[in-house]
Amino acid sequence: MTVNETNGYKRVLLKISGEALLGELDYGIDPKVSSRIAREVAEVVGAGVQIGVVIGGGNIFRGKGLAASGIDRITGDHMGMLATVMNALGLQDALERAGVTTRVMSAISVREVCEDYIRRRAVRHLQKGRAVIFAAGTGNPFFTTDTAASLRAIEIGADLMIKATKVDGIYTDDPVKNADATRYDRITYDEVIERKLEVMDTNAIVLCRDQSMPIRIVNLSRAGELGRVIRGEHVGTLVS
Repeated sequence: MTVNETNGYKRVLLKISGEALLGELDYGIDPKVSSRIAREVAEVVGAGVQIGVVIGGGNIFRGKGLAASGIDRITGDHMGMLATVMNALGLQDALERAGVTTRVMSAISVREVCEDYIRRRAVRHLQKGRAVIFAAGTGNPFFTTDTAASLRAIEIGADLMIKATKVDGIYTDDPVKNADATRYDRITYDEVIERKLEVMDTNAIVLCRDQSMPIRIVNLSRAGELGRVIRGEHVGTLVS
């Protein structure tokens, strides 16, 4: 990919679920998956596009799920935040092996292993061509990493937020359960909320709507998908 092929994007925010790192495993991080994602991010960085990443922790701990099993919800959410730090460090290792200088910035203080999140410092890292992984969500319980991704995309002034899921966009119904479900090429924020399509939580959608942050929903398990988005190809679903 060359700079001229980046469709005018100068800075993007990629949201990856923790489950996306599972690959064929039942728990943890599949090195083959993290390495493939790292190669795709490296291609984007090599084309001159600045990229921030928010990663979930569902492959290790999910606060809401832990609460359902009896753990205090706030405690469970803090455990989930720490899980995202673990994932961020794993992805940082994969990115640096792919030749991408990377910084992990956490919304909760874990200074022995990563930096504290400071917006101006994050922007400076991006301007220097470093990939920045934002860990620990927003640092607050009851807020998902989807909301953290929306917030970070807005704070760093991204041109686009890319939400990587297990399906290639937003459908009228669950495509796994309903073979007649059709994919939206484009949909508004309000339509996502009104139709309860649940591709992201409502807080995240509202944040993006109020700040006019476009969202592209894609299937990152398809090799080369990130590059196709950056080149401006019509993949997945655009929420705007």
